[in-house]
This record gives sequence, C-alpha cells and structure tokens, in this order.
Amino acid sequence: MSEESHTYDASMIVVFEGLEAVRKRPGMYIGSVGERGLHHLVLEAAERALNEILGGTASRVEITLTADGGVRVADDGTGLAVGYAGHDDGPPLETRLTELWGGTPPADRRLLSGGIFGMGLAVVNALSSRLTAEVRRDGACWVMEYEQGVPVGRPAHTGPADAGGTVITFRPDPEIFETLEFSFDTLAARFRELSFLNRTLDITLTDDRDPEAPRAVRFRFPGGPRDYIAEQSAPLHPDVIGFEREYAEMEGTVEVAFRWCDSRDERIASYANSLPTTGGGTHELGFRHGLAAALTAYAREQQMLGPSDPDFTPSRLGAGLTAVVSVKLDRPEFEGATRDRLGNGPVRACVTEAVREHLTAWLRANPAQATAVLTRISMAAHP
Repeated sequence: MSEESHTYDASMIVVFEGLEAVRKRPGMYIGSVGERGLHHLVLEAAERALNEILGGTASRVEITLTADGGVRVADDGTGLAVGYAGHDDGPPLETRLTELWGGTPPADRRLLSGGIFGMGLAVVNALSSRLTAEVRRDGACWVMEYEQGVPVGRPAHTGPADAGGTVITFRPDPEIFETLEFSFDTLAARFRELSFLNRTLDITLTDDRDPEAPRAVRFRFPGGPRDYIAEQSAPLHPDVIGFEREYAEMEGTVEVAFRWCDSRDERIASYANSLPTTGGGTHELGFRHGLAAALTAYAREQQMLGPSDPDFTPSRLGAGLTAVVSVKLDRPEFEGATRDRLGNGPVRACVTEAVREHLTAWLRANPAQATAVLTRISMAAHP
C-alpha cells in the first residue's frame, strides 16, 4: 500500500451536529440498539417527570406501553414552558426536545441523574419515528409533533386546560432499533427500584399492548427500603433493621435496610444516587465492615466468641442476609465507564460508623433475635 493512501488530514473529518449525531451513532447515547437501549429510552423520557415529583411540583407519573407499540409518559406537574422566553423552571420543552445537553450535572442529591448516559428528551426525540408532546400550562394546552427529531410544523395551541402537566408519547424508530418489543417485567423492576429508593415517588406502569390482558402496577413505597425488605419471604427475625443518616463528611445521606432470612443466599443491593452499583464500592464495603464490627463486639459481650476466637469477617456474614444500601451524594464519583462502582472515599467510614451504631443498638435491644442471627451465622460458617 502506498504512502499516499495513508494520508489523513482535516478534510477527512466529518462532523455531525445535534440530533443527527444521535441517529448516526445511537449506541454512544443509549448504550445499544437492542433491548437495553430500547428500555433506556423509556427511562430517559420518564426521568424529567420523576424529578418533578422529587422537586415537589408533581405528585404522580403514569407510564403506558400503548397498543400501537409506543410509550406515553404523563405527569400532573406544572407543565413545561413552551417557547424561548426566560423561565425559572429550566429550559422550555422545544429546547429539551432538540438540543443535547452536556457538562457536569448539578450537585443535587435529591434528583435522578439520568443513568449511564443521561442525555434527556432530545435523545428520545432523535431515536423516535414520531414523538408528540402535549403541555398543559397557564390554562392553555399546546401540542408539538416531531418525526425522527424534526419538527412537524410549529407548536399548536389546541385549547384551554384546567390543570397542568406534560405528556410525552413516542414510538421508537424501526430504522434504529433491532427490536421494538418492550419487556414489561424489566421496566417494572427498574421503576420498582426507583420507588423504594425515593419514597415520594408514585409511579404507575400500564401495559395496553394486549387488549385481552391489560395490566397495570402501581409503585409506591412510603417506608422506603424498609418496605421493600419487609416484603421478602422467610425472615429469620421479624424486625427490619433500618435507618437514614446524613453526613457532612461525605456530602450526602446513607439509607440502609436489612434483615437475615432463613436462606443460604446473600442478596445485597447497593445504589448511589438511585443508580444500581452492581460492582459495589465504598458504600457496600462500609456496610459489610459495619456489620462485622457490630456483630463481633456483641458476640464478645455475650461470650459467644471466646478470647481466642477470631473476629467475624465481612465474608462470613452473608448467608441469608437481604439488604439495601443506598447513598445519595452531591458529588458521586463512579469508577469505570459503566458507572457501576462507587469510589467516594469518605463514604466508607461514614457508612461503617452508621451501620455499627444502629446494629449494635438493635442487638442489645433484641437479645433473642440477636442470638438467632449469630447462631445462623455460626451454622453457615460451620455447616
């Protein structure tokens, strides 16, 4: 091959702008063009509405898988602004639907952070064959329509509106996706997680695709993770051990709920800012070390461990343990491209301290249940 054939200069660079870039390389924005990316579209469309609830401007979100293969996300919030005049509640809907957002997210532990990609409604619009936005605000109803991210006419005023809210309806583009079949169970699992991690959320997921067997599930957990743990079967002890605490040192809060069950399996689910941290991280390490410290100290107080017996180690405590460990941080630091492991250093010591203190208090207040837990751990370590 000649040297000339290897020539490369600026004239060979092709720059895609705006939504064209999303359609050209969709995997960069939603992870894949398979089922994972398809479901990510739903989460991106729902995130803004869910944040309205967390921010106190809405009370519920309804997500519907429609009979024609689309998705409708409706909220009862104030309704997004239409047009380009300045507003205190963020950019207007037209901007959200057509302009990609980039940069560092605001430091706000209360809000959902958009998953791995977090590009918002513009990506949903770009990758939909058709998207319709209906806004009810200030007594008026407006409708905007797009095809493959391109507006179909101007925003249309369709009449008066008695209440506020925003409805986004979209159909994924078959030119982009390898599959158009949503999994109700996959979406339900994620919205269930979001609901018990954020106790003010009220989410209804409805499936209208089969007229013979429509179904709907409402997700609402006023008790947070404790409600989730309480649903788990075959508990070894009746109490769910749980607490929430704020630490200035880690610029955030930790919420933990756990219980031992009559099982050999360990089920510890950890989250940072409502994102699953399947790779663990400093919050999960802190949880495990807090357990070990509290159980070792109590066992020695009760002479269930002798002077020559080694301390409990985190690896010996998992049999039958079901737990949720959730931290919400102003500045989360994730490790790796997939953001599945938390790296904030101060989190480990804070979580360790909180778990040790609360578990120690529970053990001392519930000696019969404490004995059952320690006996279960000993039996698992020496089957």
